[in-house]
Amino acid sequence: MVAVVFPMDAADGGRCAGGIPAHRMYPSSLQLAERTILPVATLLVNRPTTSSGTAGSSGRTGGAAPPVKPKSRWDAVLRVARLFAVLWVAKLVLTAGLYGLTRVIDVEKLVIDDSTRQVVRATTGGSFVRLRDGWTHYEMAGPASAPLVVLAAGASVPGYIWQPTFDSLKQAGYRVLRYDYFGRGWSDRPKIPLTQEVYVHQLAGLLDSLGVTTPITLAGLSYGGTVITSFAAMHPARVGALVYVAPAIRRPRQLPWYIEMDLIGDLVYQWQARNWASGQLDDFLNPEKFPGWDDRYRVQMQYKGFRRSRLSFAQANQTTDTQIALSEVGQHARPVLVIWGKQDQAVPFELSVALMAALPRATLVPVDSSGHLPHWEQPAVTHGALFAFLRANLPADMRITKPEPLP
Repeated sequence: MVAVVFPMDAADGGRCAGGIPAHRMYPSSLQLAERTILPVATLLVNRPTTSSGTAGSSGRTGGAAPPVKPKSRWDAVLRVARLFAVLWVAKLVLTAGLYGLTRVIDVEKLVIDDSTRQVVRATTGGSFVRLRDGWTHYEMAGPASAPLVVLAAGASVPGYIWQPTFDSLKQAGYRVLRYDYFGRGWSDRPKIPLTQEVYVHQLAGLLDSLGVTTPITLAGLSYGGTVITSFAAMHPARVGALVYVAPAIRRPRQLPWYIEMDLIGDLVYQWQARNWASGQLDDFLNPEKFPGWDDRYRVQMQYKGFRRSRLSFAQANQTTDTQIALSEVGQHARPVLVIWGKQDQAVPFELSVALMAALPRATLVPVDSSGHLPHWEQPAVTHGALFAFLRANLPADMRITKPEPLP
């Protein structure tokens, strides 16, 4: 593998390239003012005035205008300083205006707190556990003695995106766990950089809190493919098998400079957020078959911190490259299953060629007539492949003999 090295600035002991002394390359503030600002300011202050032949106030014409007394260079500096002061005040006013605008059009009006968590427990059967970076929402079902399958969701849709698979595994007698990433669903939105390490630590902490010590089958959908790859690379002994569904393996991606400025980035994301919910329908080949899918996404958008979390996620992972971890995972002897919709527009099926090259022991199951979510659009094919994989690769004493549920 070829490593990509990002050059960094290096200290040079007070000397710049070519051996030129730093004090000659970088003049003092006074020298800079004398060489740049002062001449321009002097021209602005002492620029000649045009005349149409009128001189003085006596009404006489044809005479020369009286000479203008030249101003000192410090008068010019003072004029420039006033200009900078006006610009600084204008910047403050613009910043305050942008902040006020973001608050006026903000759809995030609710807060996830103890009362919210209490309602979620009572109405959905979900549970919460407090981890290092905040509360994590999860749902666990199935016999405690059964083999555990953990489901990692996509980039912004919470754990409900696994609903058909969660139900099928539970009905088949498996132990199954799904959860919401920090910043999504009912989990907390911590005010920290949401790096890849945060999500790996969240999953490890969740398993620890639930007392899971045996190797698990770890499934990742879309961006969840990046999460399970990073987790398996960092905790190889905790993963017995991997299942990738339309995986999006993260590569470095440079954001526009204005997105890196929190205030402007938030304003841009507020504008883009108008289409976030409806854009989820693009994951389906036939979105008309899934009414209300966009409305389900809008629920989490009402709670403070969702948009900030998406912005933090984008900012904090610009240099994240999961290819190195993927290479390590590909060298491991554990079984791997890859399921991919052939009409996927979010993560095109053609990318499966590179993934299979990185995972030489993996089995690929193409799913026809499916977009990005084959477990929703073609559950019989998707879950049939999943159950066959589990039967073939789980230890004999952990295999489920219960008949599989009909899709």
